Amino acid sequence: MDLKLPIVIYDELTESVIKSTGQLDLASGEIRNVQYENHDKDKLGAPIEDESYEFTCGVLSNGDKDVEFRIEVDIMSGKYSVTPSELLELKGRAAKLFSKPPAERKPRL
Repeated sequence: MDLKLPIVIYDELTESVIKSTGQLDLASGEIRNVQYENHDKDKLGAPIEDESYEFTCGVLSNGDKDVEFRIEVDIMSGKYSVTPSELLELKGRAAKLFSKPPAERKPRL
């Protein structure tokens, strides 16, 4: 199965959150093509290297419906991934999320 889904990633620090995007490979649980928003990794380092780093989570969306899940970050390589048990649960939740058509967003007045 070669199914890669776009996700939003949130690296939670004590007093801030670093948002990024990536692609989750549903076959392996690997997350690739991580692109940080408003965070220069070359100058500031990976979020996991910050002493105030707490945890990382991801969000998979379909319209206005979201599924949140835990992401593991390898401190040595900086690679993001989902554990096999989390991936199994996520696949079930994602199947429900994508089996229904996305709800239309109501226009803001």
